[in-house]
Order: sequence, then structure tokens, then C-alpha cells
Amino acid sequence: MLWKPHGVLDKVIVNEIVAFIDIAEERASKPFNRFADLSALDMVDLNFKFVFHIGLHRRLASAPHSPVKSAFYVTSPAAAKWLNVPVEVLMAQR
Repeated sequence: MLWKPHGVLDKVIVNEIVAFIDIAEERASKPFNRFADLSALDMVDLNFKFVFHIGLHRRLASAPHSPVKSAFYVTSPAAAKWLNVPVEVLMAQR
């Protein structure tokens, strides 16, 4: 499953994708991996409490299923700071 949000990643968008994944998992005959290309985001507008609750929901919702892999593609300088790597490392991978 590929997801490429644009613009601002906020609670509304996250709730939509979580609802979509919940339904897709119920309908799927076998587990599927996920890839999120976050390179087209302009901004992330989420707070810790919301992210914590989404994480808890996903952990409980996925408990009865087999493990899956999730990958996130990010190119922002903020990601480099968060990963504690030079910005050039992320930009060189483009």
C-alpha cells in the first residue's frame, strides 16, 4: 500500500488514512506492507497526545494480525535533525 499525502499533515488526514487502513486490513486475506512517501508535505500539524493515541489504536487494532513492515520516505531538513544526520545525507539520496 502506497500513501503520498500533500500539503499539511493534520489530524483530519491522519484519521482518514487510519480509517482506510483499518478497513483494508479487515478486508485483506493476508497482511500487506505499507509505504508512506512524505516528500510532498509542506508541514506536519500534529501534537504528541494525538500521535500517542493513534499509535495506541494501531497497536491494538493490529494485535490479532501478523506483523507488517512500514516505511517512510522523508526529505525535509527537519528529518535530518531528528535523525541526527547531516542534511546532505538525506539530500544525496534523491
